[in-house]
Amino acid sequence: MPSEEFESAAASFKRIGQDAVTHARRVSGNAKARNQRHHSENVELLKRTGRGAKSGDPTPGTLRAAAERFRRARGLAVPETPETPVVPDSVPSRSQSPARAPRTSDDDEDFSQMRIMNRGQ
Repeated sequence: MPSEEFESAAASFKRIGQDAVTHARRVSGNAKARNQRHHSENVELLKRTGRGAKSGDPTPGTLRAAAERFRRARGLAVPETPETPVVPDSVPSRSQSPARAPRTSDDDEDFSQMRIMNRGQ
């Protein structure tokens, strides 16, 4: 009977859909738990080590040595750096760039637009 086959196919389709939804929920829950765990670990590391290095702080020797090994292994140039970094007495201030003069009018733009529009005539 076609009716029984249809009901069987519909039940099978429904079961497969439910299994897919269950699997997706499980995978999503695992991913959320893993992200939360990583976040907690990062927060804990930040508490132990502080907020991190400032941009003007010298690079630690271990990082410097790792960078040198990386560069040498790939045949890249290794810049010479002093053992004790030079720290400036004060941070130089940014120089003020001169302000642009305000435009007096847009007549130049209008003229150039007309020239472009009339070029093919």
